[in-house]
Amino acid sequence: MALTGIEIFKKLPKTNCGECGVPTCLAFAMKLAAGQAELAACPHVSEQAKAELSEASAPPIRPLSIGTGDQALKLGGETVLFRHEKRFVSPTGIAVLISDKMSDGEVESRLKKFNELKYERVGLNLEADLVAVRGESGDPAKFEALVKKVKERLDGKGVVLMSEDPNVLAAGAKVVADRKPLLYAATKANADGMAKLAKEISAPLAVKGANLDETAELTTQLTAAGLKDLVLDSGARTPRKVLEDQIVMRRAALMKKIRPLGFPTITFPCEMTQDPMMETLLASMLVAKYAGIVVLSDFEGHSLFPLLVERMNIFTDPQRPMATSEGIYEIGGPNENSPVLVTSNFSLTYFIVMGEIEGSRVPSWLLVKDTEGLSVMTAWAAGKFGADVIAPFVKKSGIADKIKHHKLIIPGYAAVISGELEEELPDWKILIGPREAGHIPAYLKMWKPE
Repeated sequence: MALTGIEIFKKLPKTNCGECGVPTCLAFAMKLAAGQAELAACPHVSEQAKAELSEASAPPIRPLSIGTGDQALKLGGETVLFRHEKRFVSPTGIAVLISDKMSDGEVESRLKKFNELKYERVGLNLEADLVAVRGESGDPAKFEALVKKVKERLDGKGVVLMSEDPNVLAAGAKVVADRKPLLYAATKANADGMAKLAKEISAPLAVKGANLDETAELTTQLTAAGLKDLVLDSGARTPRKVLEDQIVMRRAALMKKIRPLGFPTITFPCEMTQDPMMETLLASMLVAKYAGIVVLSDFEGHSLFPLLVERMNIFTDPQRPMATSEGIYEIGGPNENSPVLVTSNFSLTYFIVMGEIEGSRVPSWLLVKDTEGLSVMTAWAAGKFGADVIAPFVKKSGIADKIKHHKLIIPGYAAVISGELEEELPDWKILIGPREAGHIPAYLKMWKPE
């Protein structure tokens, strides 16, 4: 049975040195108990304590990375079944499939879409993570040539190398060994050869079984051989079965502490249907239900964007609102006579207000006040969007140097602070804007700087 945080703390050196990345030994013990840290991070723990704590300190789903540097995709490290319990840690990786049997034109098209389909939303950059290169031809030289081409176009992104022939996989692996690719896949027939290759280049290895039992047997075999960074493919290729397997693996790892299933997973909607829209639907299901990686046959903006937004929403912290950075935002190329509006930094509020200002075609300055991610009404009620905080922000923002007039438009829902704000900003005229963002365009069309 796993130890509690207090039981783990009793076995730690209690130096509070912080070298593990956590301020105190007690906090580190709590992270160990939750599976959010590894005992190896503590430089002072005794060998006896290591032996006693090995089971408690191992994360229920092992964290690992594909790729290197800032572009590395992090998988695993999950500690909960449901997002509202705490949060999901590692966003699902989204990959596009490329085969060495494809024409040069098709390969080029998919790589181009992989590099170009990027979006900005609520201050975040949304994009795909991996290219899965499949060696279908069985020709090591042909596979190697394709991997070289992909590497040149990837700008540091991660790669999944796919072949059940260790010789083919080795040809591609030597090209991108420095990128720490994911090798796919070790099976019952080739496990020894794949394990050898994974060790040689220190790369994570995917494990593919005919079912969950065989997958667990393979992971047991490979971990005994010294491999730790594994990714699981249960072999399921029907919607119902793959969903069942994802849930069973997550519950087994988190609730039953079954180590052979305590690894991130990889899924293949691209092999489950020929219908692009159904493929996107299946991918959306797997993003929500525990897939570490989903591999798609191709990318289209109208299908990729919804998946990226879904992933963003699922993998944000439910206890911390999404927020935009405080500052001055220029919308539509404003000048010294343009209106100045102020709002909170709750991302949804910011993007709605920004969209309505853009729709009005009236160039404007938008002041975004840090309200710790709270909406206007909630922030006002919490004392984070009152005259005493808005006035200093306006003064320090530098907006007065960018305009000739001194008029500030506040949200209609915050009309109650207008009098206090005029006292705090005696040189400014406070205007009360609409209560609803949808009325902003009509309001701004009546704007006069005099």
